[in-house]
Amino acid sequence: MELAFLSPLYEHPGSWASAYVDLSQHDEDMAHRRHLTAEAVARQLREQGADEATCRTVYDTVDALRHSTEPYGRAVFARDGEVVLQVPLTQAPPQDLVHWGTLPHVTPLLDLAGEDPVSLVAYVDRTGADFELRSAVLQEEAGHVFGSRQWPMHRAKASDWSERHFQLKVENTWEHNAREIAEALAACQAETGADLLILCGEERECRSVHEQLPQPLRERAVEAAHGIGSRLLPREVEDIRARHVRERVLADVDRYRAARAPDEERRAAAVEGVPQLIEAAREHRLAELLIRPDAPDTHREVWIGEDPDQLAARRTELKSIGEQHAWPARADDALVRAAVVTDAPVVSLTPVLEEAGDEVVAGGMGALLRWR
Repeated sequence: MELAFLSPLYEHPGSWASAYVDLSQHDEDMAHRRHLTAEAVARQLREQGADEATCRTVYDTVDALRHSTEPYGRAVFARDGEVVLQVPLTQAPPQDLVHWGTLPHVTPLLDLAGEDPVSLVAYVDRTGADFELRSAVLQEEAGHVFGSRQWPMHRAKASDWSERHFQLKVENTWEHNAREIAEALAACQAETGADLLILCGEERECRSVHEQLPQPLRERAVEAAHGIGSRLLPREVEDIRARHVRERVLADVDRYRAARAPDEERRAAAVEGVPQLIEAAREHRLAELLIRPDAPDTHREVWIGEDPDQLAARRTELKSIGEQHAWPARADDALVRAAVVTDAPVVSLTPVLEEAGDEVVAGGMGALLRWR
């Protein structure tokens, strides 16, 4: 997950309020229930030591969501009486996920607003295609394309057409239209930046469009098994999107496992464990951070300074490197901060726990390194 959008959270030091608000229930009691949620969030922040100005602004922000139609929820991050960032969620958060601490508690975002590939869905038939953009919180039309050649729907008289002539005409018309659909699909992908292409329609039609796509897009495209109009198609589209995420994370896990093997000089290109991760973060060597949220090491206390690369397992270590100020923080939040400011992606292992196992990374956190 690319986390550059979190950069505003690391521009100023100081304590942070982090609140994950469930907006998934929509009924006649929704407004009252969310008002109570706003009160509960503010109360929890006060109990954890938050200043009154920050408690008030978080309360106002959450209370203003009483009539929101968002499908899942929102994360709210605030400090010094100001809401700095709000993030729409792609899953409903658990209750009472409210935190006051030295750093914003962003690790839950990896699962609650994490790998959500923007998908370009093409509903293909022999005359053209309808395009749709799809994500966990988005479903909107993305255009249409119509083949420039008309499909000869009815066969002419035998004296005018031989059977073979008719079949060739049909095939040539369809191949031309498939090429135009593929070109329009490629243009739409370039404009939207979609991560995944999903082709829906009859098997032969989808295959023809698939084969006409440029090679890089051909590798990103998946053909749905259920046709247009099938009640199973929407579920299959979501399954394809979820499988795409799992495959990407499994590829990261495979790279991590391979990188742990030491070279001839007994140096590895991956590390695990809080002390080794802290050392890599201080040296700006994090290439990709892998986290299993709520694993044992994520809760460990570390010490941080004002700058993201000032972190240590013990307070005295910060003083030894010249940092005069030190504050305790969760290990996961400190390491995510270090990753964000050095443009290192962060990957949640949650989607692949069944395939890869709980202990793919000892303690729940590991990293690929920029150099050995």
